[in-house]
Amino acid sequence: MKTAARIAIVAVLLVLAAPLRAAVPSLSEVAGRYAVVASGSRLAFTVTAVGGPGIRGRFARFDGTIDIPADSVDRARVTITIYPDSVTTGQKRIDDFLKSDAVFDTANEQAIIFRSTRVRRTGEDTATIEGNLTARGRTFEETFHVRLAEAQGGNLHFHVQGKVFRSRYGMDVGTPIYSNVVDFDMDLASRRR
Repeated sequence: MKTAARIAIVAVLLVLAAPLRAAVPSLSEVAGRYAVVASGSRLAFTVTAVGGPGIRGRFARFDGTIDIPADSVDRARVTITIYPDSVTTGQKRIDDFLKSDAVFDTANEQAIIFRSTRVRRTGEDTATIEGNLTARGRTFEETFHVRLAEAQGGNLHFHVQGKVFRSRYGMDVGTPIYSNVVDFDMDLASRRR
């Protein structure tokens, strides 16, 4: 009886998991050019601090394109533009500091741009994206981890995470009290053009 019960449980789990596996679309189904849209998107970041809450914020304005060819995920291309003057933490004093020349220098720097150079599939619905991040006139290669969270009609929704060393971009004010690492946690909604 115990063996029969185990087989029944495994069978039920396989039946329940089948729709999840089927939810991952084929490459040909999602191929095309997509525009990142604000509705449903969130571009958040965290900088931890020693003995304190750190800084949690987000960017309210950003845009981008995602190009997915039908033949290979490896040839996909991503471009994201972030407008640093839209940074918000919910605290005006911190927002003003982040916009100052100590960090984003929004009086002179209008955009932070990421352009992918390589996309590598790591699982059925995951990939790593390597590319050049340019901020404050400095460009360095960065890596982000991506998961396809949803594909519906002409819309794709990605969850993206990555870590960036802010000192590379001349934004290391406050270290070591504030971490040199910026943790990005993003949800990017995109619509097929």
